[in-house]
Amino acid sequence: MRRSYFAIKQALRLFLFTVISTTIVQSNQQSPLLIHALRVFDGDAIRTNTSVLVSDGKVTRIDKRDAFNLSNVREIDLGDATLLPGFIDLHTHIRFLHIDEDIVLKHGITTVREVGGPLHGTTGGEGHLRMLTSGPIITAPDGYPINKMGTDNIAIAVSTEQQARAVVQELISGGASIIKIALEPGGELGAPWTHEHHSEKPTLSSVHIHKAWPMLSKALVKVIVDEAHRLNRKVTAHIGESKGAKIALLAGVDEWAHVPCGKLSDTLLNEAVSKNVTIVTTLDTLSKCSGAMPNANMLKKLGGDLLYGAEIAHPDIPWGIDAQELISIKQATQMEPIDILKLATSKSGQYLQLPLLGSLQAGAPADIIAVKGNPLDNFKLLEYPDFVMSGGIVVVNEFETNTL
Repeated sequence: MRRSYFAIKQALRLFLFTVISTTIVQSNQQSPLLIHALRVFDGDAIRTNTSVLVSDGKVTRIDKRDAFNLSNVREIDLGDATLLPGFIDLHTHIRFLHIDEDIVLKHGITTVREVGGPLHGTTGGEGHLRMLTSGPIITAPDGYPINKMGTDNIAIAVSTEQQARAVVQELISGGASIIKIALEPGGELGAPWTHEHHSEKPTLSSVHIHKAWPMLSKALVKVIVDEAHRLNRKVTAHIGESKGAKIALLAGVDEWAHVPCGKLSDTLLNEAVSKNVTIVTTLDTLSKCSGAMPNANMLKKLGGDLLYGAEIAHPDIPWGIDAQELISIKQATQMEPIDILKLATSKSGQYLQLPLLGSLQAGAPADIIAVKGNPLDNFKLLEYPDFVMSGGIVVVNEFETNTL
């Protein structure tokens, strides 16, 4: 009995020590931090000789360095570096393919949207990858992606209006931030979802006659869109060519999850722009599609809304910021580098309706990255950030620090 008493007492002491130690560590991580850098991209413009104050997991002030006169604040001087908001990737399949979320975070992506994967509510922040999800993709029986990957955590088939409404309700009640559908008949030359092995560029002679995959009807898509809108959610569609695009436009789909792989007519692209359809880029994954770059070029010329998405978990895409995606956007649209950065930060945060996410304004979540040098001159720098903060917690710091 005596031995048992002392064992219990020792275990209790160990438990209290662990709780107190954890509290101290968390307190230290959350103490105010003043970050200095030669350049700061605040989500809108480049500011020089600017500092950012972080406390309680948020940006509390951004100002000229000499405007701060604070005591009891930790300081990090990054020197000749650029401070930026953490990147937002609007097209990933991280949990579906069991990608290490910590690696993604440490390589500059602080928020992702999983559009095809396990259903859950918004998770992360405060030292972890922030993740939103659509849950499984709604598609036709035997349609894409069921015909390629089955149904487990990736797709749900519907064939009636009643089923369609019920599935939308179930997904949203389970935490879906957006509803995703597939409108993909297959057959596009160079599309990664059409060819099982796409390490080599396909040729016309290598492509067999393709039997179109089943697709949702316009009527079913309209039901899905109407139910999602009734429940205050948008609908994104996987489309790769004109048939899927026409159905999406007729049914009022809000977003295309890819720039289409096949070349679309200027008429269809103009209709998408006039209906305020948002298009997520994923140009790197579509590098073998002959229509992707021309479509992106025309969408930009027409004034279309493009946002950054690289499809993390695709075998050719880095587990973090994809510099080639940024380069491809520049090549396709001739946008200025600073405007391309906005697509992956402030504009995506605004689109997600998450207050100030993707910016370094006062009140914004303290999701911050930094790289040595100037990424406007070389996007590749962004793939290996020297500093990463998530919700005010530092997860990467390759800079020397001076703590006061």
